[in-house]
Order: sequence, then C-alpha cells, then structure tokens
Amino acid sequence: MLGAWLCCWAALAWAQGGGTVRIGVLAYLGADAAVEEWTPVATQLRRALPGRAVELISLDHAALNEAAQARRVDFIITNPGHYVELESRLGASRILTLQTGSTLPTSAWQAVGAAVVTLAGNPQVQRLADLRGQRVAVVGKEAFSGYQLVWRELAAEGIDPASDLRQLLVVGLPMDRVLEAVASGAADAGFVRACMVESRPEWRQRFRVVAPRPEMGFACATSTRVYPNWPIATLRHTDPALARAVTIALLEMRAGDSPITWTVPADYQSVHEMQRELKIGPYANLRVPTLTALAQRYWPWLAGLLGLIALGGVYTLHVERQVQARTADLRQAAREREELEARLRQSREQAEHMARLSVLGELSGTLAHELNQPLAAIGNYAQSLIRRVDQQRLSPDAAREAASEMAGQAERAAGVLSRIRAFARKRVAQRQVVDPVALVHEAVALFRGMQVHAPPVDVVDKLPAGTMLTVDALQVQQVLLNLLKNGWDATRHLPAERQQLTVTLRRDTSGVHIAVRDRGEPLSTGQQSHLFEPFFTTKADGMGLGLSICRSIAEAHGGRLDASAAEDGLGLQFTLTLPDDDRNPTRGA
Repeated sequence: MLGAWLCCWAALAWAQGGGTVRIGVLAYLGADAAVEEWTPVATQLRRALPGRAVELISLDHAALNEAAQARRVDFIITNPGHYVELESRLGASRILTLQTGSTLPTSAWQAVGAAVVTLAGNPQVQRLADLRGQRVAVVGKEAFSGYQLVWRELAAEGIDPASDLRQLLVVGLPMDRVLEAVASGAADAGFVRACMVESRPEWRQRFRVVAPRPEMGFACATSTRVYPNWPIATLRHTDPALARAVTIALLEMRAGDSPITWTVPADYQSVHEMQRELKIGPYANLRVPTLTALAQRYWPWLAGLLGLIALGGVYTLHVERQVQARTADLRQAAREREELEARLRQSREQAEHMARLSVLGELSGTLAHELNQPLAAIGNYAQSLIRRVDQQRLSPDAAREAASEMAGQAERAAGVLSRIRAFARKRVAQRQVVDPVALVHEAVALFRGMQVHAPPVDVVDKLPAGTMLTVDALQVQQVLLNLLKNGWDATRHLPAERQQLTVTLRRDTSGVHIAVRDRGEPLSTGQQSHLFEPFFTTKADGMGLGLSICRSIAEAHGGRLDASAAEDGLGLQFTLTLPDDDRNPTRGA
C-alpha cells in the first residue's frame, strides 16, 4: 500500500514540474473555434498539473502532420481517420476517446458521421444517387467527415466522386465554407460533419440533410454510417509519465462540470475497414496490384489465352472476351470471399478486446503472482544444478530430475500466460438485448476459470421473469469481473467461511440492480469516499483504475455504480444499476 502511494506521489510530483504541455488539435472549424472548443481540456490540465504551462496549437491536416513529425507537439486531438493515418506513419497511440463534446452529447463508440447538405428547397437532390452530375463542395479529399465518409457511401452506390460528379469544389477549412458555397449557389450540395447543421438554428432553417439514415444512439441526421469519436493520442517522443498524468487528469472531467468528458479508448476497427475499402491512408498500397502477383494468380488463364490466340481469327477474339468476363467474375468472387473471411476472423479474434482492456491492469497483478512460483522454482533448480556441477556431484539422474521439474514449471507458467492472452483478445463493441441472469452466470464462470483457487460464488436471482437489458454484454461482464476479483482479493487471506461471494439480482422502479457482496474487512468512511477516484487503491500492487473505469462504463449505459458497507458489518457491497429496456437510452435510438 505504501509503495503504491509513493509511486503515485512521485508521478504527480514529476507532472507538476516545469515545462509546457503542447497539444495539437485539428481546426476543422478554424483556429479560433478550435481554441474555444478545446479550452476546457487546457483548463483541466492547468488545474491538475500546476507548474506546467498548457498550449493548444490549432492546425489543419498538413500542418498537424508536420508538427507531429517534427516533435513540436506532445499530444494530438484529431478525427478518427487522421488518427489512424498518424498511427501508421508516426506511431501515434490513443490514450482516451472523447465521450461528450462541446456541441451535442454522443456515445464514444458512435459519434462521428457525415451529412450531405443541400438547400431546403432544392428538389433535385433527394438521394445520394442524385449527386451524379451535380456540383459538390468539400473541405478537401483528406477530410474524414468532410469527404471520405460520404465517398464510402457513394462507392456503395456505384458513384465515383472523381468522375461521376459534375464538379468537385474544394473550399478548404473552416468547414463553414462548404455551407457558404451551397448557400451562394456555387455548389448544389456539400459534405459536412454530422451535427454541424443541428448545432446552429439558422442553418437548420436554410439547409436539408440528404438521405438521413437511422443510427442507434446517434442524435443527429447523418447520411453515412457513424464511427468512434475523436481520440487524444501520444506520439513516440511523448514522455510516458506525462502521458499518465494527462490521462488521470482528463478522466476526472465529469459531465456535470465540463462540456467535454473522456472515456477509455474506443475500437477504431470500423475506420480501418473504411480506409481499406477506399484504399487510402495506411492501405493506399492496395490500389495497384503488381504484375507479378497477377501473373502468379491467373497464369492458367493466361496460358490458355495464349494457346487460343494461336488459332487466330474471329474464334480467338470470341474466346478472349469470354475469358475476360469469367476472370472478372472470379476476381469479384475472390474479393467477396476474402472480405467475408476477414470479417469472420476479426469477429473471432477481437470479440473480447474492447470490453476488457480496462481490467488488464488488475490482471497484471494476477499474472505476476501466478508466475512468481514457477519462475522461482525454475531458478532454484537452475542454481542447484550449478552448485552440483561446481562440486562435481552432478549425476545423470539428478540432472534428469531437475530438468523435468523445470520443464513442468515452465509449462505451468505458459498456461498462465495462455489464459491472460485469451482474456485480452479484441472484439467489435456493440449493444444487444440480453438476459441479465445468464450474463451474470457467464461472468461468474469466466471469473472462476481465471483463478487458480477460486472462491465459491452464490448467485441469487430475484428478478421478475422475462427481465431483459439492452447493454454491451462484454462491458457489463468487465464490470462484474472487476468486482468479483476485488471481493476475492479482500477475502482470500480470511477463513474459508468468509471467502464466499454473493451476487444478487433484483429490480425496482429505478432499474435492474446487480449487487456483488464480499465478507472481507470493512473499509473506513474515508476510504469508501475515494473508491472511485482514478489511481486510488487499497491494494499494495493495485493500479487504482478498475473501479473508476467501471463507473464510466455504468454511466455510459445510463446507469450508476455505488459502494456501501454490508448490513452485517462484514465486507462491502457494490451495486451496478442499469436501466431496463423501457428506460435504456439506446432503446429505439
């Protein structure tokens, strides 16, 4: 406990030292608007890191790329598409994702879309297909919501913006210029970020969003699919201690106190899929396949074609056309098969990642504990072999016995690592209707499977029949796993009758309650008041992020996470409250 407090105190003391924290932000609405939008972030960092200056640097795409490469900024705040490019080119690494911004509240996982806008009285543009042959204004071809998101939807309609539009008018930043071009008649339509029209009443009266599509959990009219919110990311040269201090400070921003809040890093796989389809950003090298690769793939057809050409004449031309048609069909079938296999593989390999990232800090403590014994045993056997060799007392039987024991301990350590890796795999986050009782039983089974000497867990179901929840199932399991592990950590040193954990499910007018109760030693009132603060922990080897992130997950679902002393005075009870289907904010969105 003392060591953990000293470590956190040292990091805070370092972060409060001199120097300037430089944050580069993408100014899609212009430099002044960017400074105004992100000032709450600078204010929070100045308050949390006294003694350090905080500078917001507003830049466009090209200038932000140059500043990041030249190490003139320590952090970047930009759109998801630009971040994925910087991640590939410069090693940018997201530390948090924007939960709510200064305009409209959004989900961190469904926050960014694009709107195709036209004048409210323009009858010629009703669908995306109507853009063919029209004049369209855009910020630039590198703009994420100002061009690329709509490009993907147009490609699905069989429209190539580069050739099928009458004119692609590039107006540059700020994005207001797109609406000005449409209003002046210089363009028939324009591409802007979704929610931009809704944020200004005077725009809503003059403009109309073309082909709006329903997106669950997204409050604005959008003509495209929605993607994760903007991240704040570090660069290769960013000091890790500074990144840690900034992460702690930004996680403390609450919706009631600030127009901007942050949450755990979102999964940007959907952005990768978009850029892969368009062959842009890190996937630009997919645009032109090499002749060698094509020859290796289709050499039987080429050989057959050469043989038919030898026959000459009209018959040869006829066969060549058929081969070309069949080759095109094969290419299309191969692409569809590869895309389907890629989606299935990603669904399997990434199914667990996002909901469980926040518990990896706790698992690192478990990993160290579980690996300590086999590593210590291997070390002891190795030292014994060395001493026997030095004393010339090493017999073949003794060497064989020691080697066998070392191999067994290594296999045990490998098994521990295998369980941890299985727990950390990625997935695509999504919400769905689930049975809360089944969800709890699955979490308990997973918890018991991850512990070497798991305690008994009693599940008490007091829910009415048919009670359902609309939640991200793996994120809720993440919360339950964290609470169960905390309860086990608090009781593992106690007698067996006090090691049992109890999970109770009940429902009232405020929603569905899932209570996890242990029978450990009670905490003081002062300790209970700090339980959900980032990096507060009562464990000697704890990181203190688990409960803070669990509360963020609960709040993202429209619920809450509370802690209270047990009625009999033994241990703590953590209660996760979630709205049922009738009150869940995602229901019908």
